[in-house]
This record gives sequence, structure tokens and C-alpha cells, in this order.
Amino acid sequence: MNNKNNERIYKMSFAGVYPHYITKAEKKGRTKEEVDEIIFWLTGYNEKSLQKHIANKTNFEDFFAQAPQLNANVTKITGLICGYRVEEIEDPLIQKVRYLDKLIDELAKGKKMEKILRE
Repeated sequence: MNNKNNERIYKMSFAGVYPHYITKAEKKGRTKEEVDEIIFWLTGYNEKSLQKHIANKTNFEDFFAQAPQLNANVTKITGLICGYRVEEIEDPLIQKVRYLDKLIDELAKGKKMEKILRE
């Protein structure tokens, strides 16, 4: 991944991308609640703390830095996202953002929540 794209992701507002996650899921018959469940699972946030970050337009860097607990099973998230193997991305923040992208993609592709959440 080139550094220019990485810099853009660091500064990008999570609140600006969040509606796109929901739209992507809903276009495929999934729900906002499922998107939120994925975010809660990945980050340890709850409804109140997630809404706070959305309201504050927190950037991705701070969103993940302030996450209560990254799920221990993130290492089970593998595969291609945006042409890169998510498990091989070296930048820790970019990898976390791509983990989330990958999970939302799986939701939109119709995977069962148990599989998405690596249960």
C-alpha cells in the first residue's frame, strides 16, 4: 500500500465511512444492527461509545487507538481486501481498518454472523 493512501486513512473520519458500511450491508439485505455487532466484536465498543465516536467525527487513528479491546480472534481474519492480504498488511492501523472492511464485505456477501465473528 502506498503511503499517500495510508495517510488519508489515518485522517479519515470513522463517522464519514460508517454510513457506507451500513449502506453496503443493507443493499445485500443485512442490517445496521449487524454492522454494529461486527464493530462491537472487533473493537470492544458498545452502542453508547460507538455513537460518541460518530458524533465527534473521530478519525480512524483515534477510533482504533481508543478502542477498549481489539478482539483476540482478529488473527483469524484472513484473505484479500482491496487487493492486499489482510494478514500481511504491516501498518497496524491500516490492518485494523482493513479487518473491519473485510468483515463488512463478508456480511454483504451473505456469510453467517457466527463465521464472520470467528466463533
